[in-house]
Amino acid sequence: MDLKRINERVSVSGQIQPEDIPALKAAGFTTIINNRPDGESPDQPAGAEIEAAAKAAGLSYHAIPLGREGVSAEMVEQTKAALAQSSGPVFAFCRSGTRSTTLWALSQAGEQDAGEIISQAAEAGYDMSHLAGHLSR
Repeated sequence: MDLKRINERVSVSGQIQPEDIPALKAAGFTTIINNRPDGESPDQPAGAEIEAAAKAAGLSYHAIPLGREGVSAEMVEQTKAALAQSSGPVFAFCRSGTRSTTLWALSQAGEQDAGEIISQAAEAGYDMSHLAGHLSR
């Protein structure tokens, strides 16, 4: 698991396994957001397996799958709500971390300066500059 810290509150990575949950809890995360639709890859665990492991560890779990249909306003609102409801650091994952970073960035539009959002994402290794117009709203 290659965790990339976006800021003090949010980190992202690529696909995780149910057995990664104890390490995430030990690292202080209180919430997990799954941005990967089930069935994208034959070797990917089902979201329900990760959800069960998260809940068994006492972590909040949110499934906000971002697939080929693209980002919707509802996904952005769900991400914003999951972040707001979290009592501590949030960990989000997808295949590579890019979709998780995209939803985080869009959820911060109007909350943070667009340049700050883009900079935080870039420091974690994700280029969100193409979202600048959406982040300035």
